[in-house]
Amino acid sequence: MLPTDHPRLGVIGTGLMGRAAAIAAGAHPGATVTALANRTRPSADSLADALVDDGHDRPEVFTRLDDLLAAGLVDALIVATPDDQHADAVVAAAEAGVHVLVEKPFTTRVDDADRALDAVRRAGTLGMCLFNHRWVPAYAQAKEVAAGLGAPVLAYARKNDTLHVPTEMLSWAGDTTCAWFLSSHDIDLVTWLFDDDVAEVVASARSGVLRGRGIDTPDAVQIQCRFDGGAVATFESCWVYPDTFPTMTDSFVEVVYEGGVIQLDRLAENITVADHSAYRHPRNVLLRSLHGRPSGAYHDAIGHFLDCVQTGAPPLVTLESSRHVTAVLAAAHESLRTGGPVRVPSAVV
Repeated sequence: MLPTDHPRLGVIGTGLMGRAAAIAAGAHPGATVTALANRTRPSADSLADALVDDGHDRPEVFTRLDDLLAAGLVDALIVATPDDQHADAVVAAAEAGVHVLVEKPFTTRVDDADRALDAVRRAGTLGMCLFNHRWVPAYAQAKEVAAGLGAPVLAYARKNDTLHVPTEMLSWAGDTTCAWFLSSHDIDLVTWLFDDDVAEVVASARSGVLRGRGIDTPDAVQIQCRFDGGAVATFESCWVYPDTFPTMTDSFVEVVYEGGVIQLDRLAENITVADHSAYRHPRNVLLRSLHGRPSGAYHDAIGHFLDCVQTGAPPLVTLESSRHVTAVLAAAHESLRTGGPVRVPSAVV
């Protein structure tokens, strides 16, 4: 598909992440948010009004993605629906000849990932999964440093959220798990840093706190992985940190190579604030406002995708690599069901 000089952008799903994506995209100098869709119109109307308040023309609002795509208002679409609803939106966008940026995880089923990947490749459009951690400066620097450290040996990645996330922020937490929601980021990051794929996984989980609150999802999941090249990794996620924890997310990554080790700790995020109500580290690595403008790794990842739409360059995050993340997590959840190791299915060539 030919590059698009000034892409018109739509967003499907106007909740927490869809709102963040629309605001970040609206700040890109070469793009315009022209359409929003959400099953409940008030949410989309609220976001449309917020964009007007930021100085943009009001985007058209729809309650169905099919109607948005049929209106011919967009060149690219951001998919920010719940985890298990990504595939149909990606396929619909591709079949309409529209570039697509999809929130992580790419999909929550391997067959859905294959279906979505095939649709984008057949359409000749651009597709990217929004694994924004590749734009965190320290993580990008780690990729460069790792090139001189030899073969990968070991990784440990922890991403744990406070209870507020599944109980207050996500109305659909019972339709996913902390592993899909959190470890998908870390699996993409470590496979990228190791430049290798996962061959086999075994996983374990603990349930109780969230089910006691009526949310049918595990409290915590640990996934042990063996890579094709022999390296091993543990991916940890949970959703039951107390809300008094100083950050919403506790994120730590360690990668060990034959020639060295890299540790990436995001706990402090460079700022500490204490007042009479709490001691906290406000978020500023992924999402922040810098002198009144959206900034951070999330904003940069969206900007990269829009730059690719404008130039026709391939995105840094390939759909094939994102399909592999889905395959790893699908195998991990099968391991939770069976209690044994599970081979990660290879991509269909």
